[in-house]
Amino acid sequence: MQRRVFDLLASAGGLLMVVVLVVAGVLLMWGASFANSSVHDQLARQEITFPPMAAFAHPKAGTEITPSMIPSVSQYAGQPLVTGAQAEVYANDFIAVHLSEMPYNGVYSKISAAAQANPTSASLKALEQTSFQGTTLRGLLLEAYAFGTFGAIALYAGIASFALAALMLMLVLFGFWHSRKVSVDAALLVHNPAQLADRRVAV
Repeated sequence: MQRRVFDLLASAGGLLMVVVLVVAGVLLMWGASFANSSVHDQLARQEITFPPMAAFAHPKAGTEITPSMIPSVSQYAGQPLVTGAQAEVYANDFIAVHLSEMPYNGVYSKISAAAQANPTSASLKALEQTSFQGTTLRGLLLEAYAFGTFGAIALYAGIASFALAALMLMLVLFGFWHSRKVSVDAALLVHNPAQLADRRVAV
C-alpha cells in the first residue's frame, strides 16, 4: 500500500473519531446541564434553608445543632439548599443525626412495628409520623444528591471527550499534512530483496 493512501485513510478514520467525540461531548454536557438544573429547580421548590451561623455557636448533643454537625453542616450555614452536595450533607449530617437520637435510632420499620403493637400509644404514633417524614425527606435528598453526582460525572466526561477530540484533531491535521509531503510512489513497507531471500533460505 502506498504511504500516502495509508495516511489519508488513517486521517479519515481519525476525523470520524473527532466527530464521534464531539457529539459525545455535546451530549454529555447537555446531560450534565439537565441534571444540575433539575436538581437545583426541584430542591429550590422545597425552600429548605440551613440553620443560621449563630445556631452553630453553641452546639450541644440532643439539640438542633450537635458538635458532629460543625465540620460539615456549618459550611452551608444560612444558605438555601439547592445543590446535590448540600442535599447529601443535610440528609446524612443533619437529618440522620436527629433520627439517630430518637427511640429505636429513628428506624421507621422498628418504630412502626412498636406502634402497631401498641395501637393506643399516642407517643408512638407521633414518633412514627416524625420518623416517616424524616426518613422520606432524607431519601429524597439522597436521590437528588445521586442525580447531581451523575451530572458531575457527565460534566467531567464531556470535558474529557472534548479534550480527546482536540488531541485527535491535531493528529488528523498532522496526518493530512504528512500525506502531502510523502512521495506519490512511496510504499508503506519497503523490503530489501536480499533480506527476503535470506529469510526464505532460513526457512
